[in-house]
Amino acid sequence: MIKLIKQFNKKDWGLAILSVILIVFQVWLDLKMPDYMSKITVLVQTEGSQMSDILQNGGYMLLCALGSLVAAVFTGYLTSNISSDFSMTIRDKIFDKVLNLSMHEVKEFSTSSLITRTTNDVTQIEMLISMGLQLLIKAPITAVWAITKILNKSWQWSAVTGAAVVILLVVIGLLVTLVVPRFKIIQKLTDKINGVTRENLTGIRVVRAFNAEKYQEDKFEKINDDLTNQQLFTQTRFSVMQPLMYFVMNTLTLAVYFIGAYLINDAQIPEKLTLFSDMVVFSSYAMQVIMSFLMLAMIFMMIPRAQVSANRINEVLDKEISVKERKLKNIKTQEKGTVEFKNVSFKYPDADEYLLENISFKANKGETVAIIGSTGSGKSTLVNLVPRFYDVTDGEILVDGINVKDYAEEELNNKISYIPQKAVIFNGNVKSNIAYGENGKETITDKKIVESAKVAQADEFIENMDDKYDSHIASGGTNISGGQKQRIAIARAIARDPEIYIFDDSFSALDYKTDSILRKELKKYTKDATSLIVAQRVGTIMNADKIIVLDNGKTVGEGTHKELLKNCEVYKQIALSQLSEEELENA
Repeated sequence: MIKLIKQFNKKDWGLAILSVILIVFQVWLDLKMPDYMSKITVLVQTEGSQMSDILQNGGYMLLCALGSLVAAVFTGYLTSNISSDFSMTIRDKIFDKVLNLSMHEVKEFSTSSLITRTTNDVTQIEMLISMGLQLLIKAPITAVWAITKILNKSWQWSAVTGAAVVILLVVIGLLVTLVVPRFKIIQKLTDKINGVTRENLTGIRVVRAFNAEKYQEDKFEKINDDLTNQQLFTQTRFSVMQPLMYFVMNTLTLAVYFIGAYLINDAQIPEKLTLFSDMVVFSSYAMQVIMSFLMLAMIFMMIPRAQVSANRINEVLDKEISVKERKLKNIKTQEKGTVEFKNVSFKYPDADEYLLENISFKANKGETVAIIGSTGSGKSTLVNLVPRFYDVTDGEILVDGINVKDYAEEELNNKISYIPQKAVIFNGNVKSNIAYGENGKETITDKKIVESAKVAQADEFIENMDDKYDSHIASGGTNISGGQKQRIAIARAIARDPEIYIFDDSFSALDYKTDSILRKELKKYTKDATSLIVAQRVGTIMNADKIIVLDNGKTVGEGTHKELLKNCEVYKQIALSQLSEEELENA
């Protein structure tokens, strides 16, 4: 928690100090009122007292109450500003950190967990700061100040008040001990419930197609029941707190008056009035002490859960980024549009075996290099190493003759257009999705958007949409087909005019006719750019300048389509599984 509090900026610290001053002023006013009450009590029971004196002291009490109210309002306003500003800062930091995490690190946390940490966990801390900054400062000051005012009144009353405080502290300690371990479980279950909900929404078509609604409901119900049971456990334990507090408060008031009755009864007549006045004042101050501990109890209910949330947030913020940026910019290169793998091997950080071993090849400017192989052979992982979604374990990858690790991230990304296996479409319209990839060189104009869409064979269906390029596209592209999503993603890549294109099985949702036309148009348009293509279809890559054949993470063939048919058995088997010998001979 303290690590996160250090994120306060100068403005926040200034507002916090002002809040403390207002809180101290508020406490002083609250504790001043019993003094005026004491004077009124004495005046009421003293012969010859003037009504004007009673009204004057009553007026002072009203002014104290009004001043306390105004101070409380301003304090609430300031603490709300501090907490809101703090939560905004933390959310920004988490979001920025997640953007810099590698794919492996994102998977370690899971998407649903990162969403929970950015929303629910930050909210828990925001609530603590908003309420806690007031109560955590006000309660101890009030308690200590009130105790100093009643210490010299009567040891009997002080002893009763002390006993009440001890009882409250013991109860609070027991509750915190019982409940704290549960909060971590609750946050993890919140992650799970978000994960199941997200999974159900993204896979709703499959769920309905397979009549799996009951299965999904049961899956959700189990986690929902677990979360409910954990929350019931914590809430029922904490529900003991408030009635116990009021029981102790009322019992203490009764005890103060009970003891006061005995003290007044045994006192001399001149002392009776003083004792009665002291009893009224002591009762008020004792309530202030108990209320202070009630406020502390509320904070103790919030601190454990906020601490768990703070730890979860710090796990993300403190996560060491494996793909580190060198920050070198404007690197002068001797080559342009080249990609070279030099003895590249890769394994995931928590894996024992290599996924890719000793891969070496070079793609020169303007060449199309295709990667093919059986499922799980490491094709996608291979091309994901170029934009540094992961870093190589051994060897090096050179872009324009420079190791990718030596580039600033922005500069490396500006050289590349990446189209993933699953086309990623953002909420907005067609135009915003295609122009999404401005690389800093120039603004993507409307003319460029239309031109890119034509090359990607997307203009036909876009022109048939109601608002054409201004037509709404839902998040994830749920209102368009898979093939349409892929063509928009390809158009987005084309619009950047990069040196290097990476197509990670980006034509799989296209029919053969569209695939063929698109590749021909793409070859004309990108003749000066280098293309790395991962594909399952032999027909997509047979015209590539070079084909790399992978099998179990190793290169088993390299050459043109015709060369590989002659000297690479793995490639030949893949080709024959898709095309007849006659089709291959005529290709």
